[in-house]
Amino acid sequence: MPNFAIFGGSEEALTKMRGGFVVDVSHPCNQALPRWVSTGLFQQIDTSRLSNWGNVIPEIIDLPGNAADGGNVWMAPFDWGQTSVTYRTDLFEVEGEESWDMLWDKRYAGKLGSLASGADAWWCGAIKAGVDFDDIASDEAFEKIAAVMREQRPLIRVYTDDTTTLEQALSSGELTAAMTWNSSAVLLQSEGIPVKFAKPKEGALTWVCGVVIHKDAPNVDRAYDVIDSLLSVQTGEFMIGEWGYGHSNIKAFDKFDEATLQGLGLSKRPFEILEAGHFQQPQTQEWETRMNETFEQIKAGF
Repeated sequence: MPNFAIFGGSEEALTKMRGGFVVDVSHPCNQALPRWVSTGLFQQIDTSRLSNWGNVIPEIIDLPGNAADGGNVWMAPFDWGQTSVTYRTDLFEVEGEESWDMLWDKRYAGKLGSLASGADAWWCGAIKAGVDFDDIASDEAFEKIAAVMREQRPLIRVYTDDTTTLEQALSSGELTAAMTWNSSAVLLQSEGIPVKFAKPKEGALTWVCGVVIHKDAPNVDRAYDVIDSLLSVQTGEFMIGEWGYGHSNIKAFDKFDEATLQGLGLSKRPFEILEAGHFQQPQTQEWETRMNETFEQIKAGF
């Protein structure tokens, strides 16, 4: 089995690699990809070494920062999905339509949870604040988002990068609603917990993640083995069926009927889902640093 180093977020992983930590493969998402590539820490992927590459959905390969000369790419897309609100249908009373307002609902102060990473939370705050992602880097947008995140802070019981913590708190009723990825709702539903993964009227946050190879990867052949296995139909069937995430192999979707996919909020045409929400866009390192520093201050109560 591969050895894993687990991080609280992709920025933590990138910071450690910048400091000299060497891995074979790592798992960033689309909005971070150009910044990761610009560090010079990664090598292009020779897709001819991947037996499953021909089945990868083209639309989730052609992302900002992923194009490369010669047909090679920097990131092999692996999973895609949404960040939204998972809530207890028996404990949270929705007023009107499902909305991001649910995570700012003062009726449930102290019973709301959030992912701790700005890579999710800040962008969801942007949706709540009505900020267009095309304008997210402007000073005006930054202050609007910071304001809604500060407004939310007193209502949040827990910020965590550990989705299991959110799931357990929702299961016990400690939390009535939390910001999560697709998998939390699917896992809780499989355990008989009455939860729903909201379809906010403002739109969910959407993203594509994948695998990159370190330029100094000590086990390049095994790196390709890992990537190829992650792109396989068998992996896709597990990702879709057990966790409710989209997968990059189009043939994996053939294992499910359309009703099942719709029930999971998925489609064989990923961009029907991704573009229906708010798809994350790459930002500069300066913006990422400012955003993360500000969000950490807000979580600390400042």
